[in-house]
Amino acid sequence: MDSATSFFGIGIDLDFSSHNVQLYNGNKLKKLYKSMFKLKNIIIRVGLLALFFSSSLLAQHALVFQTDFGLEEPAVASMKGVAFSVSPELNMFDITHEIPRFNIWEAAYRLDQAASYWPKGTVFVNVVDPGVGTNRKSVVLKTKSGHFFVSPDNGSLTLVAESLGIGEVREINEKVNRLEGSLRSHTFHGRDVYAFTGARLASGIITYEQVGALLEPSVMKLNYTKPQLKNERITGYVPILDAHYGNVWTNISVDLFDQLNLSVGDEAWVKITDNGQELFKQKVKYVSSFGGVEIGAPLIYINGILNLAIGINQGDIAMQYEIKPGPDVLFEIWK
Repeated sequence: MDSATSFFGIGIDLDFSSHNVQLYNGNKLKKLYKSMFKLKNIIIRVGLLALFFSSSLLAQHALVFQTDFGLEEPAVASMKGVAFSVSPELNMFDITHEIPRFNIWEAAYRLDQAASYWPKGTVFVNVVDPGVGTNRKSVVLKTKSGHFFVSPDNGSLTLVAESLGIGEVREINEKVNRLEGSLRSHTFHGRDVYAFTGARLASGIITYEQVGALLEPSVMKLNYTKPQLKNERITGYVPILDAHYGNVWTNISVDLFDQLNLSVGDEAWVKITDNGQELFKQKVKYVSSFGGVEIGAPLIYINGILNLAIGINQGDIAMQYEIKPGPDVLFEIWK
């Protein structure tokens, strides 16, 4: 009698004719089958364990850092060391560590600029904290989009709260969520509280509810000029510079800009003021990219986050006209 069977997905033909039965008597065949099935069960169990552990790793969320520490000293490395000690499997990334010192406004903008591109569940740790050690609150904002922001509540969360929506806000319970042995340290909450709590949250060691007490669903907000169209003139402000190239970015969205009905190649008046002092005023060509004007000529264009910007082809408009970002730096454009 011929028979076919399969071990671990591999088909094996066993010939049980009278000629071949002499090779294996009944007892030997039983032992062979038992050994093969035991091995198969072991492999299945190992596979299930591997699947369990890989699922656990996949359940970990990214931990993303932003600070004004720079990279000249080991402050950032200390924060990541704490996070790694909490969970070596964490995936850690950076927005930037080059926020100008104490510049809460730029911290708010950079967070908002990056956050929406990260998946739900990502935990951001923001440490631009000139009020460290004071009575300002340490919080974790959960947005309606499912992102988490571990940060001092000092205005840094202004823009992500608006763009992603406030779900809940909890104050960090430092009796539980603080690096052991750090109670005497009052100037490095980025390491002792924020990195530690962020890592515990991102790794799943704690739930969001275990962060601390639930607060009112609001965060401290910075004042700034929201873009508006009035009398065929759009007014916004300059939140940030494209610092590497010296381009000036605005908070005027492409949708609002389109209401001026400008076509590529048209010119428009642009005026930039800082606390009422005029820094720049001239007609500027609207183009799709820098090559649309001569080298050294100014241009207006739509930047990578779909907001209006102004620059100089192969030049630095911010340096040339001494333009700095901030909520008091207004940008106006009209035909």
